[in-house]
Amino acid sequence: MISISRLLCDSTGPGDWLRYVSREGSSASQRASAPIVVWNCTRQCNLRCLHCYASADSRRSPEEMSTAEGKAFMADLADFGVPVLLFSGGEPLLRDDIFELAAFAREQGVRPVLSSNGTLITKEVAEQLRYIGFGEVGISLDGIGERHDHFRGQKGAYEAALRGIRNCVAAGQRVSLRLTITRWNYKEIPAIFELAEQEAVDRICFYHLAYVGRASSLGQQLSHSETRSVIDQICQHTLDLYGRGLKKEVLTVDNHADGIYLYLKLRSRDVRRAEEVLSLLQSNGGNNSGIRIGAVDELGDVHPDQFWRHYSLGNVRQRKFRDIWTDDSEPLLRGLKNRRGLLKGRCARCRYVGLCNGNLRVRAEAVFGDVWAEDPACYLTDEEIGIGQ
Repeated sequence: MISISRLLCDSTGPGDWLRYVSREGSSASQRASAPIVVWNCTRQCNLRCLHCYASADSRRSPEEMSTAEGKAFMADLADFGVPVLLFSGGEPLLRDDIFELAAFAREQGVRPVLSSNGTLITKEVAEQLRYIGFGEVGISLDGIGERHDHFRGQKGAYEAALRGIRNCVAAGQRVSLRLTITRWNYKEIPAIFELAEQEAVDRICFYHLAYVGRASSLGQQLSHSETRSVIDQICQHTLDLYGRGLKKEVLTVDNHADGIYLYLKLRSRDVRRAEEVLSLLQSNGGNNSGIRIGAVDELGDVHPDQFWRHYSLGNVRQRKFRDIWTDDSEPLLRGLKNRRGLLKGRCARCRYVGLCNGNLRVRAEAVFGDVWAEDPACYLTDEEIGIGQ
């Protein structure tokens, strides 16, 4: 994640203690530290989103982890020192035991966070989320009104999600709006900022597209020039909010080129602030798939992040998550934790590889069939990253 509000406005957010840490002795500390874990606890969903990385549908897998298995898994996470567990899906609220599981995580000292489409968050559900102690409820919006409904595959999905947002805000539950940037909805970004302001939403996250699941059709992604324009727009709206005293957290996700792009822009007009931003980016370390972020699916398979469903590192029904995560004999996991010498193409020659860490590897694999190829979504020019100079 790149905190636009932190880099541009020097405003700290609740997750900054995880996002900006010392990288001294990074190789050893990366191998030993416990990650934030995304648990795609079900593949079942009441919607059918066009860009769903999990290819979720209305069916519940008979092999989905049980309540008891979920608790054993979470106890292992707590013992390992995992700080945050993100309940995702599918739609996690379709699990009958979701509140029991989240309460157990909280009791174990693991902060629960929810990723939802928002349509099932009634007033009663919102109150329960707040009572249990969810650190945040992320609700996905991919546009306003019919645009969102088109993405979600169901008429009325926008209004239902909006009710869910309002119910959370009324209950005092921290809310994050999440939009995945595609060719079909990038012009909705100003409206998303306006909605966040109107509805008193705390946080806005803009996700760059990962080309997996139902998003594997490359017709959805933006050109590099369009992506630059989108980041400019997000920055302008963020500065506008802070200029008016509205300190909302604004982040972009799944493309660490964003941080370098901001640094280069600041360097030309505010050298002091640019150096502060450079220090933040260095402490963040770039993409953390397989390092400080991991994922487990509904069957118990462990992945380097939530986009790697096609590659299992092991299964928590058979081995403890800690043992799987710290197994340096696993080739992909070993490579992700020490990827510098494996990167190819522009990524291998980039002067800022220490700030992005080669970006999103699953995206490189999707386009080039090679995990270590350059990330095709890097929109920085050869001149900007020091190639050919």
